[in-house]
Amino acid sequence: MSPFAPDSVRVTALAPSPNFGERLRPIDMLLLHYTGMDTAEAAIAELRSPEAQVSAHYVVLEDGGVVQMVPERARAWHAGASEWEGIGDTNSRAIGIEIVNAGHSGGLPPYPPAQIAAVTALCVDIVARHRIRADLVLGHSDVAPARKDDPGEHFPWHVLHAAGIGHLVPEAPALGGRFLMPGDSGPPVEALQAMLALYGYGIAVNGSYDLATEQVVRAFQRHFRRARVDGVADASTIMTLHHLVSSRPMVA
Repeated sequence: MSPFAPDSVRVTALAPSPNFGERLRPIDMLLLHYTGMDTAEAAIAELRSPEAQVSAHYVVLEDGGVVQMVPERARAWHAGASEWEGIGDTNSRAIGIEIVNAGHSGGLPPYPPAQIAAVTALCVDIVARHRIRADLVLGHSDVAPARKDDPGEHFPWHVLHAAGIGHLVPEAPALGGRFLMPGDSGPPVEALQAMLALYGYGIAVNGSYDLATEQVVRAFQRHFRRARVDGVADASTIMTLHHLVSSRPMVA
C-alpha cells in the first residue's frame, strides 16, 4: 500500500498494511484490542503480512507512540467473525486500535500509563471526528465473546470514561444474593439474555444458561464488572448490567 496522510494528529509513524478493503457501512464504532504478542515489532509485522490477512487502523506502542497502518476510510481486518446490535460486519463500521500487550497468554501485564494516555488521546480524537456514540466504544471480546478476550479485564476503561470516552457505570457491589450460572434455565435466564441482547451483545434469548451465554456474561464482566470474571451472573453482574442498559445513550 502506498503511504497516506495520517488521519489523526496523534499519529507518530506510518506503517502501511496491504490488508484492507472497502467499507460497506458508515463508521460508527471504535473497537479496542490487545496485540497478544511478545513485541510491538512482531505485532506490526503480523499486521502487515499479506499471508496473515489481518490489520488494524492503529497500533499504540508501550511508550505512547501511535502507528497508523490503514487509513480510516478503508475497512481494516481486525474484528473477524463478530456481531453487535445484530450487525455482523463489524469491520465495515469500526475503527480498530491494537494496543501492544502480551495479553492473557503472556500473563496479561499491566498497560503502561504512557500507553493508556496515548490510547485515550487517540480515542478522544477519533470519537470527536466521527461522532461515535459512547456505547459504541467497545472491546474485541464484546463483539466476539466466543473467540476473544481482549483488551482484557486489566484494561482501564474508567480512564477513558473519565475523558468522556465510552459508556460505563459504577460496578454494583458484590453483596451475595441470587445468581445464575451454567446449567440454569427458565424466565430469569431469559431476562438476563434479553438485557444483554438489548445492550447489543449477540446472544440468543432461549432461557438456557448455555455455553454461549456463559461466554457473553464473561465478556460483559471483562468490560463492565471487572472485579470477578467467571461467567457467573451474580447479583453484582445483573445489577451492573441493569444500570448500564437503563443509562445507555439515546439512539438517534
